[in-house]
Amino acid sequence: MQTLLVTGGAGFIGANFVLQAVTDGLRVVNLDKLTYAGNLDTLAALRGNDRHVFVHGDIGDRTRVAQLLAEHRPDAIVNFAAESHVDRSIDGPAEFVQTNVVGTLGLLECARDYWRGLEGAARDNFRFLHVSTDEVYGSLGAAGKFTETTPYAPNSPYSASKAASDHLVRAFHHTYALPVLTTNCSNNYGPYQFPEKLIPLVIAKALAGEALPVYGDGRNIRDWLFVGDHCSAIRRVLEAGRVGETYNVGGNAERENLAVVKTICGLLDARRPLAGGQPREALITYVKDRPGHDRRYAIDSGKLQEELGWQPTHTFESGIAQTVDWYLAHQAWVQRVLDGSYRMQRLGA
Repeated sequence: MQTLLVTGGAGFIGANFVLQAVTDGLRVVNLDKLTYAGNLDTLAALRGNDRHVFVHGDIGDRTRVAQLLAEHRPDAIVNFAAESHVDRSIDGPAEFVQTNVVGTLGLLECARDYWRGLEGAARDNFRFLHVSTDEVYGSLGAAGKFTETTPYAPNSPYSASKAASDHLVRAFHHTYALPVLTTNCSNNYGPYQFPEKLIPLVIAKALAGEALPVYGDGRNIRDWLFVGDHCSAIRRVLEAGRVGETYNVGGNAERENLAVVKTICGLLDARRPLAGGQPREALITYVKDRPGHDRRYAIDSGKLQEELGWQPTHTFESGIAQTVDWYLAHQAWVQRVLDGSYRMQRLGA
């Protein structure tokens, strides 16, 4: 049975990956710091499952990481652990550098030392897969897409910290021969996403009949990727990706932010109408734009599709409908994660 050390496996993308991997028969050692966005409720289905070992800890704790590697002897490390919200990085960039840069460096050093001690097939087959973002590439104009050779041009403290971690992963491959893989994904959405991000935030506010804040003119474009498709792409890269390579993962679903908000409004109006039948689009409120807000992202996943045969299985229409239905059915989960310091207020102004 293959064993993975997954970092950040109680967060949004990491937890979806863990749930998928354990369901498919893999054994997962799940290391998560349980910051505000890490939630063990997301992993409730795995309680008592001997293929899932949860460890509360920090990737920057090198002693703890080294102990976990020695004890569980994983076949691969998948690094999701990161501070990930651009708005929060505007308010407090230091924490992003500490986790995303310094923490990743510590994890890489532990992985290198562990890998050096392996022998035979275990050494040959070991992989360190680093999960990153398309935001490291900066902002696109009206045409074109990000490819794996697009120069890095991060524009926020978050994307700068992720760019730095990407470079460290590359450096550990070229300097120490550590067998690494990197994935850079477009904007994820789906079940278990913390409500500070656009889609779950709009769902929560629209259900409550509150104003729906849209930054600037609402014309910023993102390529939307359903989280289950992202997890399947990571699994595919882990099993067949070429060592040292980067693979871009996108959903082929470019949408303006305003169009995303209006789509959610229409789905909720059909499923859960407001009293009096008011259309939720009337709640859209334009607010001051985020500082340094990138205008457009779009991912070219051609390399991943051609080399490894991966394709997204969800259109934006099917994925967003499934996401809205999930949040409607899991309001108790939403209320529990909102019992902390975040109450859907504006960040990063």
